[in-house]
Amino acid sequence: MGAPNTNPLSYNAFVQQIGVLAVEATEEVSGVYQFASAPLQEALPQLLNYAELRIQRDLDLLNSQTSNIYTCVAGNPIISIPVDDFLTIQTLEVVTQTQGSSPLTTDTTIYTTDTTAITTDATTTGGGSPTVVNATPLLPVSKEFIQNCFAGLSSANTPMYFSMYGDNFGNGADTNLNVLLGPTPNYAYSLRVTGTIRIPSLYKYASAGPADTTYTYISAYYPDLLIMAAMIYVSAYQRNFSSTSDSPDMGQSYEKQYQMLRIGAIQEENRRKFQGSGWSSYSTPVSATPTR
Repeated sequence: MGAPNTNPLSYNAFVQQIGVLAVEATEEVSGVYQFASAPLQEALPQLLNYAELRIQRDLDLLNSQTSNIYTCVAGNPIISIPVDDFLTIQTLEVVTQTQGSSPLTTDTTIYTTDTTAITTDATTTGGGSPTVVNATPLLPVSKEFIQNCFAGLSSANTPMYFSMYGDNFGNGADTNLNVLLGPTPNYAYSLRVTGTIRIPSLYKYASAGPADTTYTYISAYYPDLLIMAAMIYVSAYQRNFSSTSDSPDMGQSYEKQYQMLRIGAIQEENRRKFQGSGWSSYSTPVSATPTR
């Protein structure tokens, strides 16, 4: 990440800011700041989880959207994507790639419509990084549609549809995002998948060096939201939620501030995604609000 135009929060800066607002002592140990209170320091990873995950769910950040290319297996209607690669999958495309000036091909097996397996003997030529030169989007449908219309190898062809299919049985729901393809691929096609990811936590940079110089997207561009959300969690730690606490309004006050900041941040993110006024990147005008 380059130098943001905001005043970004590194891990050390975040701990110091929370320490100031919560009136909690902090100390530097081997180049990394931590809370002097052992229980609060132990809660710090979950404090950041609460704040960062809440912001990501509330804002649906444009920068959390990304893409990656996978290769399906000929004759297998399921493509398995590691569960940590994407939080949500939005689109799939069958893509043709080139490497340098030549098509990027590999040895693979093609299944014809009569289920005969034919092995091709192709080699990769050219140099440089692969470049997508053609893409055909797949249409999201129900898995029942694919199961009824494209069951078995007899209909094997270029995939045109996809449906989310969950994880493999016995994996504990923490291994794969399986996608059902229809028709069953008759070739090892390259598939470009787009979707949203979980942005890495600021806590990953809690080590000497990165703790002072590295930022996340949230800590760089939404540091105000990050601090307010974190202070809501700190209010719970300090037992300042009930009417009998030392500061019963503390949690509610930070929640109100967070909600005020969240409204403006959602509008900004919507404009970045061309979901602003009239499906544009403009803010909603006060004096001109006809629908488009």
